[in-house]
Amino acid sequence: MSDASGRGQGNQTSARVIEQSTREEGIVRAGETPITHERPEDWGWHGETGKTGRIAGWVMIVLLLVLTFGNHRGQVENLFLIGAALVILIMLLWDSRRRKNAWRSR
Repeated sequence: MSDASGRGQGNQTSARVIEQSTREEGIVRAGETPITHERPEDWGWHGETGKTGRIAGWVMIVLLLVLTFGNHRGQVENLFLIGAALVILIMLLWDSRRRKNAWRSR
C-alpha cells in the first residue's frame, strides 16, 4: 500500500499509516488507537424489523392489489402492481421459510 517514504500520510508527521485486514489502509493520529471492528449494534442497527415488518408486507400486498381496481383503461398499470405484490409475497414466503428452518426463530 504505502511505502516508507510516508506517502499517504498527508502533512501530518505525527500520524502513522496502518494496514487493516478487512479495510483499506488507514491513517491514525499519534496517541489514538485504530478502530478494529465497528459493530452495527453500536450505531443503532439491530437486525430485522421483525413482526412489524412482516405485517407491513402483507398490508402492502393488499393495498397494491386494491389499486388494480380503478378508472384506468390500460392493463400495464395492473401488471406493475401485481408484479410488485408478487415480489413482496415471494420475500415474505422466503422469510417465513427462513425463520421456520432457523436455529432460533424471531
